[in-house]
Amino acid sequence: MPTSSRPTKASSADQISAQLDVAENLCNQRGKRLTPIRRKVLELLLRHDRSVKAYELLEAMRAVHPGAAPPTVYRALDFLLDEGLIHRLDAVNAWAACHDAGGTPHDLLVVCTGCGAVAEVSDPAMSRQLAERVARTGYILNSHETEIRALCPACQKTQGVTGGHKHGDAPGHDHRHGSGHAH
Repeated sequence: MPTSSRPTKASSADQISAQLDVAENLCNQRGKRLTPIRRKVLELLLRHDRSVKAYELLEAMRAVHPGAAPPTVYRALDFLLDEGLIHRLDAVNAWAACHDAGGTPHDLLVVCTGCGAVAEVSDPAMSRQLAERVARTGYILNSHETEIRALCPACQKTQGVTGGHKHGDAPGHDHRHGSGHAH
């Protein structure tokens, strides 16, 4: 059973301030520095209730720091990612704040491919099973987080989704091996 599961939501000013303090403390404990630019990038990500694309983040940074350049923002994102304070979401090519950086580690990220919302889930048993199953193929997982592409409740409504996706239902979703012809 998952130990935590909660969607990422827009935060109040007090919550954002508390999360920034947690981030600063974590960095200090590790001998790292949450510089003003890094802090501002994290704050902007915390303010969103979804993931944010790099160009959106750059525009938001330029509203506060007019001279902000892409390398500055990307360096800050790299730092925050390395410190576990944000997530890089390949499913939507975007970034999201980790809303539980100082709490329970989470290993599954459920990402809405419609709006970019993210739910952080901790289910070590499931992740162990996944790693074991992957290992049987000769591969190893190279991240402690696994992204799961999904649709949030709001996007399910707007897209008229009425039921769950069954494996193999998606158009072009075919796992036949070899030529796919019976012999």
